[in-house]
Amino acid sequence: MSINCIVVDDTPLAVEKLEGFIAQVPHLNLLKSFNNGLEAISFIKTNPVDLVFLDIQMEQFSGLQFLDSLQNPPQIIIVSAYSQYAVSGFDHSVTDYLLKPYSFERFLKAVDKVKTDPETKSLKEYMFVKTEYRMERVNFSDILYIEGKGAYLRIITQKAKIMTLQNFQHMENLLPADNFMRIHKSFIVALNKIESIERNRIRIGSEIIPIGLSYRERFIKMINASET
Repeated sequence: MSINCIVVDDTPLAVEKLEGFIAQVPHLNLLKSFNNGLEAISFIKTNPVDLVFLDIQMEQFSGLQFLDSLQNPPQIIIVSAYSQYAVSGFDHSVTDYLLKPYSFERFLKAVDKVKTDPETKSLKEYMFVKTEYRMERVNFSDILYIEGKGAYLRIITQKAKIMTLQNFQHMENLLPADNFMRIHKSFIVALNKIESIERNRIRIGSEIIPIGLSYRERFIKMINASET
């Protein structure tokens, strides 16, 4: 299966190298190269992009800003000269991290990790979140809801309460969109854990969670769609 990809890097030589390597792999189809992350985001919204080769340090719009701006990102291979961003990269569930300078053989290993099944993203069963000094695995099926607590998010699961220094937009990027929804400025809920809906609030276990006015219409549409 062909993999539609784009390159996002503001260094011409780095773009040229990637384009040359991509051209040598028959199942990679390069749609376009960008030196600006904002233009790439607009392109992704209207084109079938499966894979992004992404630089981290770009002047106008960094690679991490790029990742935080996408709600349903394609698969990402970070291509960077800086190893210190590796943890942040994998925190965003990237497919691989190519450290410049890299060989064609290392490039192929990264590409081999790319899944060609379009359902792969929705079938992923877990994510890793940073808490204290470790990365902790959280199974999507265990999550009841996620609550904003100042600069932190509190992930409430069937087994534990996990505090992580992340924002809601980043969390929404990690969660499967078919079962998790933000229903309030301070809450994301697992739709399949909702026990009842009454007016402007829902119940999950013993917790009563409000439905924000600006989120209500989208939430009701999602619930109605799940019943058809």
